[in-house]
Amino acid sequence: MAEDLYERYMKAAAAERAHGETCEGCSLDARCGTGQRLYESFARLQEAYINQLRKRS
Repeated sequence: MAEDLYERYMKAAAAERAHGETCEGCSLDARCGTGQRLYESFARLQEAYINQLRKRS
């Protein structure tokens, strides 16, 4: 399960980065609708992964 969550987290990070590199509507200060959705997905998965690591220690 940990690896699955980690893989999903890394894929979400890559998707968010790739979108930000090509989208003219996204900047450091604002995101387009798709960029916001991708960022929120990444942030949720990152938080879940970090919480899972904390529970292990």
